[in-house]
Amino acid sequence: MQLLRDETYQRKERRFFKRHQDLLGNYAKVLKKLQQNPFDGSLKTHKLKGELKEFYACSLNYEYRLVFIFLIHDDQVVLVDIGSHDEVY
Repeated sequence: MQLLRDETYQRKERRFFKRHQDLLGNYAKVLKKLQQNPFDGSLKTHKLKGELKEFYACSLNYEYRLVFIFLIHDDQVVLVDIGSHDEVY
């Protein structure tokens, strides 16, 4: 799977890691797993409901999540948001 980050996501990512530099190593591991298998059990990938029903989320750690969209036909994962449970939902 190819991981895509638009400018909006990149800005959110930079802002997030200014506050949470300690999570950079874990983030790299999550991105690698997401690229290899988005449904790896350790990611806890799940489909969202309601207004976010077209999105999926996976865990960065217990408190923080990544929200993304699968573009299955192109084997792409588009990263949409990063933050705490309350921030991204």
